[in-house]
Amino acid sequence: MTTRDQGTATVRTTAPTASRRSKITPERAQEFYDAVLDQLRRFGYEALTMEGVAAQACCSKSTLYRQWRTKPQLVAAAVRAGRCVTFLAADTGTLAGDLVAAARHAAAQGKRDTALLQALGHAMLQDSELKRALREALVEPEIASIDAMVARAVARGEIAADHPALPYVAAQLFGVLRSRPVLEGRDADVDYLVGFVTRVLIPGLGLTWEGQAP
Repeated sequence: MTTRDQGTATVRTTAPTASRRSKITPERAQEFYDAVLDQLRRFGYEALTMEGVAAQACCSKSTLYRQWRTKPQLVAAAVRAGRCVTFLAADTGTLAGDLVAAARHAAAQGKRDTALLQALGHAMLQDSELKRALREALVEPEIASIDAMVARAVARGEIAADHPALPYVAAQLFGVLRSRPVLEGRDADVDYLVGFVTRVLIPGLGLTWEGQAP
């Protein structure tokens, strides 16, 4: 703070206060997010700590707290930053082909997302921000992808828009991917997912599949 006299008046000027949050680059933020997601998948939400993330990301704990004031805020940001689509909106020319292609892609990607959902399952019930982050990152993109495949099939006249099985396509794909680790203790691999799609989902939609069996 400085003071100067102008006649009988005194003018005081105050130096600007530094921002509470220092700037970090997007690349550095992604390193923090990667550390969070890695520890979530390996150790679970309860065991994850700001200290552990800081150690893996080679930063101080205070750096994390300046950017994200709480663990749930940091985890929510990491989940949003790490979003990717498991059921890729393939465009093979037929809905059956699209569903098989989506199943193959999900088998390669789904293990990481399933581990993340399992790690955050209880925590998201306690924190609305985490619940929103999970939905935005791991649910809404998948629904949009599946809806895109179905919409193309309807536009081609391949399936009726009011087909009674269409509202359950997303639930079935999500369900079989996420439930096998719980029911059988094994991941939903490509044979399992493609087998489900070709032997259950596609026939249930009244479609046929002439491609290669899983």
